[in-house]
Amino acid sequence: MDKLHFSGHDSFICKQFWLKKGYDFISENKSFSDDTAVIDLGVGKNMVGSIRYWLKSFGIADENDSLQHVSDYLFAENGKDPFIEDIGTIWLLHYHLVAQGKASIYSLVFNQFRKERFDFTKSHLHNFIKRACLETESNYNENTVNTDINVFLKNYTKPKTGKISVEDDFIGLLQDLDLLKQYKLTNVEAKEFSNWYKIDNEKREDLPFQIVLYAILNKLKDQENSISFKEMQIGFNAPGLVFALNAEGLFNKIKAITEYYPEIIFSETAGNQVLQFKSKPEKFEVLNDYYQ
Repeated sequence: MDKLHFSGHDSFICKQFWLKKGYDFISENKSFSDDTAVIDLGVGKNMVGSIRYWLKSFGIADENDSLQHVSDYLFAENGKDPFIEDIGTIWLLHYHLVAQGKASIYSLVFNQFRKERFDFTKSHLHNFIKRACLETESNYNENTVNTDINVFLKNYTKPKTGKISVEDDFIGLLQDLDLLKQYKLTNVEAKEFSNWYKIDNEKREDLPFQIVLYAILNKLKDQENSISFKEMQIGFNAPGLVFALNAEGLFNKIKAITEYYPEIIFSETAGNQVLQFKSKPEKFEVLNDYYQ
């Protein structure tokens, strides 16, 4: 496993329009190190670095601030969803955030931590990350990891009803996915005990099957023309893990895929469940089918 990284966001979650704002900034050949970046982006100084971090973490730009194909596809003048108004786009961006692996906590949580437990406290997650740092010989700093956990939770948790802090909570990009739930456990005396979180496997009715197919195609190597149901369910960066799909939900997505694409067949022979491709569609053509 590669070295793990847990900083760069300056404690800011990814806000609703930051990726589009950053995309336009780079498209205009501007530099994040310019003195005018604060004015051009219309944010505070610390937020400039955070926007740059999230662009890289979501795979919108690479380490050299070069825009990637998915960014043009979504955010260009004729892009499919430049202002991220479609829930499918948010699922697609969530997938890229996890699969990219730049912001390590997202890959760790969805690919590994949830195999151990769906319900957790900050302490559970922190101990898991600490162990992962030791196993990968990555730098570990308690405060940095705590900050990263807080940002992770805020990215997916909808603001509580009542007073909302614009700086901390307003319109986080990933909150509408409803992936992460927060609740409190109490002791026998009914006193507040601790904050708990859970990411359950569900059917994910609002997750487009084309986004699932896009993730499957990303897993397949050029010469591979089939993938097992188990691999789609629990393989690294598999849709079952990344999208927190239960078995029924994944099966429903596969059924929709095979009904829409006759060249893709799901077979169940002697207990072996396999998705087979007579021909593999190009993954951005699959996205075109969704956005048409």
